[in-house]
Amino acid sequence: MSEEAKNTVPENEQPETAPEEKTAAAAPEQAAAEAATEEDKKKDGGWFNKKAREMEAVKAKLDAAEKNAAQAKDQLLRMAAEYDNYRKRSTREADQKFGDGVSHAVEKIIPILDTLDMAANAPTTDENYKKGVVMTLDKAAKALEALHVEEIEVLGKPFDPNFMNAVQQIPAPDGQESGTVVTVFQKGYKLGDKIIRHATVVVAE
Repeated sequence: MSEEAKNTVPENEQPETAPEEKTAAAAPEQAAAEAATEEDKKKDGGWFNKKAREMEAVKAKLDAAEKNAAQAKDQLLRMAAEYDNYRKRSTREADQKFGDGVSHAVEKIIPILDTLDMAANAPTTDENYKKGVVMTLDKAAKALEALHVEEIEVLGKPFDPNFMNAVQQIPAPDGQESGTVVTVFQKGYKLGDKIIRHATVVVAE
């Protein structure tokens, strides 16, 4: 057998590597793997932290937006309430001015109506004249009605100082209750709850 053949060892007969040597050889690879894993963890942790910060920022913006929206809603509600109060106040003032104007005008017209009323009830032989006066009174009554001015109905009713002025008391006629209105000297008028002129009356004792 040649010298070369003697010195050649079959592969299956190669001497085994000691465990310590295997561990020593694998150590660098394991360290590298652990280092890579740790780096990945750091990267993952950094990503999650970044996303968490972004979420916190978004939440803060949402909270601020909700607060601003609530403030804006509250302000709008206050403005709506103020406008509603202003509208109601303006309507009341306009109604009051209208009522005052109507009352002032009617006060000037009432004496004319009193004269026409006396003329309509005065004895006369001229029926055409009387008919003309009555027609004029009817038109005047319709004009007052259009302005929401009403005659105060008092005849036969209990005396009420809120609507009437008593100028005389007389013994109660038959069938007439004491304290009720027997005669109307002057008609009274009102506009809603506003008295334009009290009725002047005679009351039964």
